Amino acid sequence: MLSRTLCLLGASLACALVGVATAQTAPPTIPAEARAALGDAIAADHDQALSRLREWIALPSINAEQLNRQEGAELMQRMLLDAGFDTARIIPTDGAPGVFARLDAGAPTTLAVYFMYDVKQFIAEEWSKPPLEGQLVEREDGKTVLIGRGAINQKGPESTFLTAVRAFKATGTPLPVNIVLVAEGEEETGSEHFGQITGDPEVAKALSSSVGVILPVAWQGDDGSVEIFLGAKGVAEVQLVADGARSGRGPGMEIHSMNAARVENPAWRLIKALDTLVADDGYTPAIDGWMDGVRPLSGEDLALIDAGIRPGAEESSKKSLKVQGWIGGEDFRASLVRLASQPTVNIQGLVSGYTGPGGKTSMPSRAEAKIDFRLVPDMRADEVVARLRAHLDKRGFNDIEIVPGGIYGPTETPRESAIVGALVTALAGADVPHRLNPRLAGSWPGYRFTDPPVSLPAVFVGIGQGGQMHAPDEWYLIDAKDPKLAGMDRQALFFAEFLYALADKKR
Repeated sequence: MLSRTLCLLGASLACALVGVATAQTAPPTIPAEARAALGDAIAADHDQALSRLREWIALPSINAEQLNRQEGAELMQRMLLDAGFDTARIIPTDGAPGVFARLDAGAPTTLAVYFMYDVKQFIAEEWSKPPLEGQLVEREDGKTVLIGRGAINQKGPESTFLTAVRAFKATGTPLPVNIVLVAEGEEETGSEHFGQITGDPEVAKALSSSVGVILPVAWQGDDGSVEIFLGAKGVAEVQLVADGARSGRGPGMEIHSMNAARVENPAWRLIKALDTLVADDGYTPAIDGWMDGVRPLSGEDLALIDAGIRPGAEESSKKSLKVQGWIGGEDFRASLVRLASQPTVNIQGLVSGYTGPGGKTSMPSRAEAKIDFRLVPDMRADEVVARLRAHLDKRGFNDIEIVPGGIYGPTETPRESAIVGALVTALAGADVPHRLNPRLAGSWPGYRFTDPPVSLPAVFVGIGQGGQMHAPDEWYLIDAKDPKLAGMDRQALFFAEFLYALADKKR
């Protein structure tokens, strides 16, 4: 899933790594007449674009709760047809439906676009504004932002991409590329059934004729810079459970703690199992065979990291993360290399027993841990659960239950691919500082595109900003007093510029 790691891009990672990169002034990628017409259409559509985004935010599709799954797909379908797509078809799956749309401009080049229409859960009382209303807030930093669940992840950028497509339709300007679009409603729970969508014969055929896949984003740093990620880590989420009733190792109900002298405690059982997953340092993966498939960063990858380190970057990163130092007392460069190259074993949360006021002198019957593993090339996502099971069983923890969650493989995109070149050209033409980065530490289901049999390059495309992804007061930038930051209308025009740049790259 597009984890909270991505939230830091606008305020931290881009600022930390991109600051040394400057845009090379380049001619705009759109013919002047078309640029003026599209820009005017986007500006005239501004209020309606906000209304469409608010309508989308008002319908939260939350797969974890099986909320509005069909309704979310139907709204996605209507939005695509309204934006100008020729066809938009709902694809049933064993979970949330997918949507597949086509826009044939008669162009020689076809671009694939990935959308997600689902969002994370929310607790309304934790928000300063209602999470489903999309209210505008003028902040002290000069930014006008829209607040709502899904605002930055991903409804804001995706809605703005559709605004760009609408502008072509409104002005009668021919699209420079054909577009095929694949949308899912399970990204936030691990895209469990996304393979059923990409495996649909019509979808698979359309993808095979595409030059690459993009995900619309809004990840500008506060200095206006943009990172171009040439890949992303994979992720596997699992739940580990020690259950006395199921395993027979511990009580089948909560009992008095005096029995700890003669009855095993499931909480301790789980803690002991968890301790075997990492080395004594508390962070190096120790699962048997876990590091066997890890491919080190290349010299070129390391050079990209070195090129981006600038004075003040470390302080900026520490401030945004609210940390005082890096693992093992390592320096900043080592932390960046680790961020891009190292697989991880992370405990998201632990639940067991009584945690209320005072003591209860009781023993729980069950303990649970939510775990995620970040994966790097050439680790196999489909081997995660089997390796974990074998590791635990070898150490006598065959009673610990493994409940698999969402699993994504890592992705890689060649820097010489057409979509990367088009993005570089579009950013340069827009005078946006940018640089290449070997790998995003977060994850998304892009492996469905980059792995065989599809085997397409995939990148994140966009300018603009947002924040608080997965958190209260999630926001999306609508306008900014700082000219380095792209408001919603400029973001839409940039998507058009990218489409022209891609068409030029393939001529």
